[in-house]
Amino acid sequence: MVRCAISVVHQENRFTVTKDDKEPMTNRRLIVVSNRLRFNVSVSDGQFEFHDSAGGVATGLASYIQFRRRTGSLAEDLWVGWPGTSVEPSLREDLKKQSLAAYRSYPVFLSEEEMEQFYFGFCNSTIWPLFHYFPSFTIYQTSFWEQYKHVNQIFCDSLMEVLDTNDVVWIHDYHLMLLPSLLKAHRPQLSIGFFLHIPFPSFEIFRLLPNEWRREILEGLLGADLIGFHNYEYTHHFLQCVLRILGYEHQLAQILTSDRVVKVDTFPMGIDFEKFSTAPADPEVHEEEKKIRSTLSEVTGILSVDRLDYSKGILNRLEGYESFLEANPEYQGKVALIMIVVPSRIGVREYDLMKRQIEEMVGKINGRFGRVQWTPVLYQYRHVPFKSLAALYAASDICLVTPLRDGMNLIAKEYVAARTDGAGVLILSEMAGSAKELPEGIIINPNNRAEIAQALKEALETPLPERKRRNQIMQRRLKRYDVMRWANDFIKSLVDVREIQNHIQAKLLGSEGRREIIERYHRSHRRALFLDYDGTLTPLARYPATVFPKRARSADPASLVR
Repeated sequence: MVRCAISVVHQENRFTVTKDDKEPMTNRRLIVVSNRLRFNVSVSDGQFEFHDSAGGVATGLASYIQFRRRTGSLAEDLWVGWPGTSVEPSLREDLKKQSLAAYRSYPVFLSEEEMEQFYFGFCNSTIWPLFHYFPSFTIYQTSFWEQYKHVNQIFCDSLMEVLDTNDVVWIHDYHLMLLPSLLKAHRPQLSIGFFLHIPFPSFEIFRLLPNEWRREILEGLLGADLIGFHNYEYTHHFLQCVLRILGYEHQLAQILTSDRVVKVDTFPMGIDFEKFSTAPADPEVHEEEKKIRSTLSEVTGILSVDRLDYSKGILNRLEGYESFLEANPEYQGKVALIMIVVPSRIGVREYDLMKRQIEEMVGKINGRFGRVQWTPVLYQYRHVPFKSLAALYAASDICLVTPLRDGMNLIAKEYVAARTDGAGVLILSEMAGSAKELPEGIIINPNNRAEIAQALKEALETPLPERKRRNQIMQRRLKRYDVMRWANDFIKSLVDVREIQNHIQAKLLGSEGRREIIERYHRSHRRALFLDYDGTLTPLARYPATVFPKRARSADPASLVR
């Protein structure tokens, strides 16, 4: 059994969350390492422009760090990652100074060629599709793998420029799975944590990687002292892969490697609940919400917002919506699907093809069911700023989230948090990690278009009191285990694992002792191996620590055996 960072007891759709408010980082520096920094940099005429990152992980971690700074519970912090663009060597030192001063960040510099084969190559053409159970999309190219190793080494070298022994290093996501062992080789006493934000696949999927690659990835991850996943399923898959590929067993999710203990645990990532729950009261958000509601005055709004990706199931939800309109003609003219698709990996063939398919499907539905005064699908392909997103959450009666596979999916949590009136209905894929925490939503299989259609009908017909009851339960849970609590639990567990390692280390035979035993064994003429103490060298006793072996009367080693 794996101990979860959040103790959850499920009984009659109720969860009890245990809490530990102990602050673990008041006197140690936290180093956050991710593929990208919390901002993107653009260079114009030798001047730098900084733009905040819109990614869920970046914004969540930024909220945590800012909160800890305000409360004084974080001594110091530093964020290490790629700044989002290639930077000329002559400008790099200047960017380092500005990043440190304005953002407490330390950029890692990569060329366009390195990012092409590392990010678009191995990360997003090999690991991303395979870990999301799309093996037919996976590319196994040796040059991608070599560049992946090379970039992880660049990150290691950059970190060595700024690390102190007392630092706590928290590495994020699938881009840097080799980095923990690279760092541990240089700084064995360093506290290193790793968190994977995407699913970890089953052994049968993971083994599709070439033998060398899969072994090095697992060994790279085991360089961390603590490895975190979003749910038990991913944790179990990782432990099974370690056992079957590397041969390391575990006890209560603690893996004893050749030199230390590595802890594996489950930490479901939360959101900045306060930020989303208070957003509808913001005057700008409220005004935009009113405009959206005015546009949808005659219809019920169904919101779909996702990054363009084949793992998000966007085509599936369009097919399910089409089936709903077919099966329920009485709702034609009374509902509208607000479909926001956020641009992603522009120029990649699979994504360009998917965009065309989505737009063709939208055109088909609008052409088949649309009327002069009613458009069934309101489609937009654009980035959505926070206030606009909060307004969409507040104005939409239903949120349709149907990923085919997703590590967590924070959209579902954000929608529930933003619906402070409790009137919204969440329809959520069972393939999303967040489905384990939001069972009061309508949970569906995204591969079944009839199930999506039925869920839409159920959502429209759910009475308001029942909607509020479900939302209140989910909101209480999200408020208790927000992104602050998630990050704090992980860091506390990382700090605590050092105590476990020190306890185990005291029992392990060190290299010096092992060498002495071997030398004495080779010098001896008569040898005996005793594989037990209590009951072998001494009689059985109630307290073994109080007894000692008696001196042998004979030179025969067999006389010592009782």
